Amino acid sequence: MNFRAIYHVLGALLILIGCTMLLPLICALIYKESDVFALLLSVAITISIGLPLWASFRKYRELTLRDGIFIVTVGWILVSSFSALPFIIHGSIPSFTDAFFEMISGYTTTGATVLNAIEAVPHGLLFWRSMTSLIGGMGFIMVAIIILPLLGVGGMQLYKAEADPGQVITGEKILPRVKQTAVWLWGIYLSLNLIQTLLMWIGGMPLFDALCNSFATVSTSGYSPKNSSIGHYNSAWIDWVTILFMFLGGMNFMMHYQIVKKDWEPAKNNTEFRWYLGIVIFFSLLASFDIWQDKGFFGFFDSLRYGTFQVVSILTTTGFTTDDYELWPQAAQMIILIVCFIGASSGSTSSGIKIVHFEIMSKHIYASGKKFLQPLAVIPVKINGRSLEAPLITIAYTYFVMNIFFVLLGAGLLTYLDNMDFFSSVSAVISCLFNIGPGFGEVGPTQTYAHISSAGKWFLSFSMLTGRLEMFTVMVMFYPYFWKK
Repeated sequence: MNFRAIYHVLGALLILIGCTMLLPLICALIYKESDVFALLLSVAITISIGLPLWASFRKYRELTLRDGIFIVTVGWILVSSFSALPFIIHGSIPSFTDAFFEMISGYTTTGATVLNAIEAVPHGLLFWRSMTSLIGGMGFIMVAIIILPLLGVGGMQLYKAEADPGQVITGEKILPRVKQTAVWLWGIYLSLNLIQTLLMWIGGMPLFDALCNSFATVSTSGYSPKNSSIGHYNSAWIDWVTILFMFLGGMNFMMHYQIVKKDWEPAKNNTEFRWYLGIVIFFSLLASFDIWQDKGFFGFFDSLRYGTFQVVSILTTTGFTTDDYELWPQAAQMIILIVCFIGASSGSTSSGIKIVHFEIMSKHIYASGKKFLQPLAVIPVKINGRSLEAPLITIAYTYFVMNIFFVLLGAGLLTYLDNMDFFSSVSAVISCLFNIGPGFGEVGPTQTYAHISSAGKWFLSFSMLTGRLEMFTVMVMFYPYFWKK
């Protein structure tokens, strides 16, 4: 392990996060609320610790992939810890455990919260809370890919360490140079945020709320500045705009790039997108029809609005709500639970198991059945017109099984730690591992995670990090071989 290089990069990340805190500090100064000192002191502490680390370890060897994995994992933990300072100093979240949980929930775009009275928090801290979603949505390591080369640190190792297994399978790449890739991704990402903010503002949402909700939509985090989430605004326009941008956030950003460049052919041949669109339409109509029949909304179109919103929100792991879906018919609740396990596209800001893995497994099962009937037939498994090799198919199955095992074992552990009923424990682990936020039972859409014990919160924080880094990046650090020279 090249610890000098690691300390240098971690120091640069702290400087970056400290500078980023200046934006919510400006917000706090505008609103003249009680969070100015807390943010100012947090900026000073974060930069004063990051600057010596960065400056003292500038002479280092080149980063390796192992170093990159270590930096990615520890970097999220370190940045979340320092990002918690404003809440602890101000007293909005006095417990370090709770403040860390809130911050890592933002950076991992989970949206699970311990705040029972969100609207009582000052604007500067709410803006910082939303900014963690903005940074985490594209991955703050992608920010480092742009900034660190200017400091003399290559970003390729970090990019590989945070690579989505789905993108490894599909073999997609935007541009050959990582820095160019990061610039294009962030340009598209911030443009989507800006467009949504304007549409929200046109629809009557206050500008501050529009910014915070847009940060939480495109990043698929679901952090809203209101206790009742998007349902607070009770607006069909706002609901449909949010649905659109949650859907866009759940798309592979390769497709966004291709659309911007007017390169329609790869987008048309993207089989995962066709699955994504089909799943959204199928489950949205199914849920909408069910609540129209049983819940008594005023007409089918209102039912379509509520049903589509919740399906897209959970499928893309955003976690916004406009209604308490635990009061919906059992069939509609079952649909919500099913889409929890699916997730959106690889290469998107969303988390979860991802559609590409289900596509691969479905096609492989179909091919295996057909080969059973025709033993001599050669039936390839194709994604985007490209045949997959056996090891890549194995990755899809392995990733799926690892997630299911994590949910079951994690639920057992959480039941033991908190004496929760097993269904609530399963739901809490699913919601945190797949970075969804709200779940069912004791962590339902009208509940928070405040009642969970400190040990339970630390385990769920680990679950969020594991899910956001796509399982393999975190789990590989538990192999003894990882630490050997």
